[in-house]
Amino acid sequence: MRETNGSGAAASPPLDIDGWVCPMPLRDAPNIVMGHGGGGAMSGELIEHLFLPAFGAAADTELGDSAVLRLGNVRLAFSTDSFVVKPLVFPGGSIGDLAVNGTVNDLAMSGARPVALSTAFILEEGTALAEIARIAEAVGTAALAAEVRLVTGDTKVVDAGHGDGIFINTAGIGLVPKSVDIRPQRARPGDIVLVSGEIGLHGIAVLSCREGLEFGTTLCSDTAPLHGLVATMLATGADVHVLRDPTRGGMAASLNEIARAASVGVELDERAIPVPVGVRDACGLLGLDPLYVANEGKLVAFVPPEYAERILDAMRAHPLGAHAAVVGHCVAEHPGMVVARTALGGTRVVDLPAGEQLPRIC
Repeated sequence: MRETNGSGAAASPPLDIDGWVCPMPLRDAPNIVMGHGGGGAMSGELIEHLFLPAFGAAADTELGDSAVLRLGNVRLAFSTDSFVVKPLVFPGGSIGDLAVNGTVNDLAMSGARPVALSTAFILEEGTALAEIARIAEAVGTAALAAEVRLVTGDTKVVDAGHGDGIFINTAGIGLVPKSVDIRPQRARPGDIVLVSGEIGLHGIAVLSCREGLEFGTTLCSDTAPLHGLVATMLATGADVHVLRDPTRGGMAASLNEIARAASVGVELDERAIPVPVGVRDACGLLGLDPLYVANEGKLVAFVPPEYAERILDAMRAHPLGAHAAVVGHCVAEHPGMVVARTALGGTRVVDLPAGEQLPRIC
């Protein structure tokens, strides 16, 4: 017998929410989904609502890319990161140099000079030893280039089909100068926002290699150690408030995290953001926003206006900052929100991404 809604019309069948198919993972998913690893809102919710309550009083709630610890008269930065990029080798780099540069950069974003790294390899049964050797050599070469020592490590093997060839975890320590205080909470209204160069290269390079896409030009990852550039910036004597390397979730995620941590607004000028033509074309073709695409050799800096030109000149004199640019500023209005002025003169909200446009890129 058909049910009616009281007016004689047939009642709609009950909604089967579990049967819905959506390209975006549901925020209340009972199981881990790829979006939880994207560095966006879902990652933040996983940390805030699962890990921090589970850790309890043992957890440090500042949640920076690296923690700054005081041991006697020495200030140490400490960080750890895991790398699950697919494919293992991509234009401009591999999971090996990415594993070194990623942790080196996390340390550098607190103003530290990286000193030592640990390396842990999780290897899938059946992976060719020649491929493992190639990646291990890339780790060693990148460590030498970054002038850090590989001082300890670990190796585990998982059953065939339960890994993806090679996963790598690196942890690192670095020395923080006494006068340096760099953290997201120091962003202030009036601060100038700088970016060290062209954005979006890493994410598009990995995607093009993974999916066999061609965009008329070869795009290479920008993976590089940034501590030398940071040292150059600090050598100006300027008071750098915030540094962040915009990896997962791109510039959009990093700027939103800073805005929320400091309770400030951020206003960007889209026309000033350096986006390579190849990245712009690829994003236009694929429906992606370059602000959300990962980088592995760029940094975003928040600096007081009186120091902006001095720091910008120093950045441009360094090989990794040749295309540095002023892209925005901090405001007291709309705290915790990032907005961008478009080329047409309008304004759009640059929100924190829910998950990740391009999974498995680092």
